[in-house]
Amino acid sequence: MDSPGTAGPSSSSAGDAQQPVALAVAPPQPPPPQQQLSRYESQKRRDWNTFLQYLRNHRPPLTLARCSGAHVIEFLKYLDQFGKTKVHASGCAHYGQPSPPAPCPCPLRQAWGSLDALIGRLRAAYEESGHAPESNPFAARAVRIYLREVRDGQAKARGIPYEKKKRKRPPRLSRAAAKEESKVAAAPRRLHRCRRPPAPRRKGV
Repeated sequence: MDSPGTAGPSSSSAGDAQQPVALAVAPPQPPPPQQQLSRYESQKRRDWNTFLQYLRNHRPPLTLARCSGAHVIEFLKYLDQFGKTKVHASGCAHYGQPSPPAPCPCPLRQAWGSLDALIGRLRAAYEESGHAPESNPFAARAVRIYLREVRDGQAKARGIPYEKKKRKRPPRLSRAAAKEESKVAAAPRRLHRCRRPPAPRRKGV
């Protein structure tokens, strides 16, 4: 009969002493939220990307450095296929009518106001991308002439004239009110001229 042996240290206590201590790791912080662009900035970015894509798809491909005012006009004519404004031809029975009574087969075009705003955004985006204002193709004289022709042509075809917003001038004063105002302004000058210097005080004997 075997004699019972002495009990040694428990394996569970030895294992607990050898286990490494787990360090607390902070959860990763989310990135800061990006500043939301305004409606104008978002539209300007989309227009700029659309124009760059147009240059890449051009045959032969064009670079921004070689882009001229003629290429900008070509781009505006390309956008006419996506227009939603009815522009009557000179031979159409509804030419010059703002509200035609019946439909007609005249094509749809981009409205002059949309093209003018588009050129303004692209002109700003070109300079904001680091290019010199002197080489801006969207500010070329040919582009301004083309936009003016589109405006005048659509105004005649649709019977809707485009009038420039006149700056409000301050109301002019009448002659009587102007004379009265000049008298009030000149009164302090007269008092200043008529004022005599004080007499010197005499010292006591």
